[in-house]
Amino acid sequence: MARTSQRYATVAILLHWTIAAAILFMIWLGWNMDENEARYQLHKSVGITILVLTVARVIWRLLNPPPAQSDGLSSWEATTSRLVHLGFYGLMIALPLTGWLLVSTERSFDVPTVIFGMISWPDIPFPVAFHPVLEMVHGRMAWLVIFLLGLHVAGAIKHEMTSDEGVLKKMLPAITADPLEVRPTRKGSLELSFGIALGAFALIALSPVLSGPQWPVRERAPESSLQQGVVANWTVDYGGSEIRFSGRHDGDIYSGVFSDWDAQIQFDPDAPDAGKAVITIQTGSATANKKLYTDSLKAGEWFDVAVYPAATAEVFQIAEADGSYAAQLRLNVKDRSVTVPFQFTLNLMDQQAEMTGQTEIGRKSLDLGQTSDPGNDWVDDAVTISVRVSASRLD
Repeated sequence: MARTSQRYATVAILLHWTIAAAILFMIWLGWNMDENEARYQLHKSVGITILVLTVARVIWRLLNPPPAQSDGLSSWEATTSRLVHLGFYGLMIALPLTGWLLVSTERSFDVPTVIFGMISWPDIPFPVAFHPVLEMVHGRMAWLVIFLLGLHVAGAIKHEMTSDEGVLKKMLPAITADPLEVRPTRKGSLELSFGIALGAFALIALSPVLSGPQWPVRERAPESSLQQGVVANWTVDYGGSEIRFSGRHDGDIYSGVFSDWDAQIQFDPDAPDAGKAVITIQTGSATANKKLYTDSLKAGEWFDVAVYPAATAEVFQIAEADGSYAAQLRLNVKDRSVTVPFQFTLNLMDQQAEMTGQTEIGRKSLDLGQTSDPGNDWVDDAVTISVRVSASRLD
């Protein structure tokens, strides 16, 4: 007697088990990510991945209907099976979406989303007042997934034990000598399913770039009285110069560099006390050793580049002592200002000069990262600033 049952197509099988594994991992991760920022980022990354795969799976299912249910199912079993499947599909879309809205409205721990540490993921514009509701709904949905998962597994086991066909056999690769016939698929459905899902992913990920710069470019900070009085007599070789920053995050060293800045330097080696310099830094040009750090620095609680695109550093009260120099450095970031000692050395070679200097500031004094980490639980307060400047004397 010819077999009438069919096995699920290979693509459907792969999507089923991949999403199932991701859901099980997310359940574990949801219970084990408190006080662990890396797992929190991974939770968001896996959630977006489930959303993309579910979109592909829904499109695939619409183009390639699954095998018919077994004739051995009673009416209530068939109805329950359909409802559980519909519930799963709905939750696999709704749960990541509510999670996305949840992190988009988070303000107490506002950390950018970077998918697997590589792809910036934008927030959804949504009223912050809904955050508590979203948190409750997201949590309830997670428990509902666990409940439906239990029903799904129980139904699969029960059907496997009471039917010759067995639903599990339809969802596993062919492992028997007399395998079920593989259900035929519509031509081009693979490309269409994943093309739409990945296209939507790319469009969302690229939306900040497609919508234009998120902050002004090459803005100048308001001039101070010191800057207005600078008569520059040196020109900086920016290719051979750099401004770096470093510190510690969760016990690990982070570091970065500002790639866009300019300096006005007035300095005479014979009269160092009359010297001064003003450096204008484009805060949006900060790049750190991790993309998460780079994205975080642009956010409102850090440099807030959309509102304060430029910062200034002013060097004054220069004094020479034992071949090195001591000065004061006033750093103006956002609407805060702090003055700290600045030590540097100077190597003069005819019309050329090489300066290296270093100082340390407290990010609390400049209101950096104080919303999500006011107690320095994650990021140390101390930030080291290292400067190297190569310059030529103007005639």
